Amino acid sequence: MFRILCLVIGYFVGCIQSAFVVGKIMRVDIRKHGSGNLGTTNALRVLGKRAGAVTFACDILKSVISFTICYKLFGGTVAGIYASFGAVLGHDFPFYLKFKGGKGIAATVGMVGALSVVFNPWMALVTYAIGIFGVLFSGTVSLGSLLFSVSIPIVLFFMKAEQEMIFVAIIMMFLAFYRHRENIVRLKNGTENRLFGKNNKDNVVK
Repeated sequence: MFRILCLVIGYFVGCIQSAFVVGKIMRVDIRKHGSGNLGTTNALRVLGKRAGAVTFACDILKSVISFTICYKLFGGTVAGIYASFGAVLGHDFPFYLKFKGGKGIAATVGMVGALSVVFNPWMALVTYAIGIFGVLFSGTVSLGSLLFSVSIPIVLFFMKAEQEMIFVAIIMMFLAFYRHRENIVRLKNGTENRLFGKNNKDNVVK
């Protein structure tokens, strides 16, 4: 029962759509610009670096808040990881925006950060390093995000985490791949937008 409660709590916290709110403050409906995605990368490209940074920080924070609330309420990392999973679901599928949100990577970053505090500090160090390497190596956020999501259940396994935690992390990994399915096609075709480069469309709102 506590698992469902954690998912629900996380979902409603995750539904706070940072990119959408920041865009509205700047009088821009980010859904109508760039990729239309309500995530950090599109906020960065459409709204600029400051707005992108604020969006990223807020998306991390809502996962950390969800994790912390349920960790304290139910006393365990299993509760925390379910809450963060709920935050990812809320971020990806917000009910008030026709279930069209982001891709959940920043919220997953928040989950890993929270896990590192209460479980193992190496958790963040290893998985973040893998994700950053993927971005720097390929020049694309998408590949770094996918490598990061794959690394989480693997690192949890080697750190002897509870099987249920590993199971949830695997589900989150598959969800990340599903949300990045268009990016994967572009990566295969060599047409994926780079974070900074010639094929990064000039769609920043002035």
